[in-house]
Amino acid sequence: MNVIDDEVFYGLLLALCSFLFSMILTPFYTHFAYKYKFWKKQKQTTVDGKDLPVMRKLHAHKFKHVFPTMAGLVGVIAVTTVTWAFNLDRGQTWLPLVGFLGGALVGVIDDVINIFGSGRGAAGLRGPVKFFLISMVGLALGWFFSFKLGWTDILVPFLGDFDIGAFWTMLVFAFAVVATSNAVNISDGLDGLSGGLAMMSYGAFGIIALFQGNVLLFGFCLTVVGWLLSYVWFNVPPARFMMGDTGSFALGSGLGVVAMMTNSFLLLPIIGLPFVIETGSSLIQLASKKFFHRKIFISAPLHHHLEAIGWGEAKIVMRFWIIAGVCAIIGIFIATTGGAI
Repeated sequence: MNVIDDEVFYGLLLALCSFLFSMILTPFYTHFAYKYKFWKKQKQTTVDGKDLPVMRKLHAHKFKHVFPTMAGLVGVIAVTTVTWAFNLDRGQTWLPLVGFLGGALVGVIDDVINIFGSGRGAAGLRGPVKFFLISMVGLALGWFFSFKLGWTDILVPFLGDFDIGAFWTMLVFAFAVVATSNAVNISDGLDGLSGGLAMMSYGAFGIIALFQGNVLLFGFCLTVVGWLLSYVWFNVPPARFMMGDTGSFALGSGLGVVAMMTNSFLLLPIIGLPFVIETGSSLIQLASKKFFHRKIFISAPLHHHLEAIGWGEAKIVMRFWIIAGVCAIIGIFIATTGGAI
């Protein structure tokens, strides 16, 4: 095999190891989730404290029986173990792995409160608290990225690199982590939806990293893809469990770090366009209710609106996956022609 073949083989081997390890771990997680009652409590109110009658009605069937959450723990264990054993490198994989674990820690706190808390306040951490915690993760990683590693350039496709200084790079890094974490979390509302979308995004940034010669970063992305393949296997409708904030915040935080490390920050909203649409629909709904006292969507984010107008869950998920795949291809094309590679 030539060098390129060796690099691709290495990444695919990591993906396979992560997939098989996750497939083995998942039954153990399922056993303990049922034994220790990791039941997901249905969300009762919006972030602005309003009632959620539409979403409760749409998802009432899921909460008639016990429904475990926090399945993202499997991904945290699998990705960390495979990366630590076969792919740990100070220059390429420490930072995304710490970002992945930092997001997971915020998610674990939220999930534990949801599982073991009581009353209406048991839906998890309050929004401002989650925002603060994930912001601290983003700022800490951004500080290390810009001030310690000395990365201060932001690539504008087709125009080139622009040095914005360490301070602004730190803020951009933090924004990427916070925005992506919340976007993946918002999209985690249907069986297999966020897992499939994240798989496409990590795959795209992995290919960009490979073309850049960042083989170990490519390997990290493929390790995450391997776990997500296993997760989607068990989570296609009807799902056996929920990813929980443990998984969604880990995925989002890690994805933001990978986008910055490939100098592809401005490609993030293209490759992750479904996440942008989901988050945008929620923001539009909140703004419309606050300033105009009316709703734009029957229920937000967009996937709940589509449910409310009669789209089946599998139909929504599959079409979002297709859109995510197309966006990934467009993002890779822009990266290859716009100077990222």
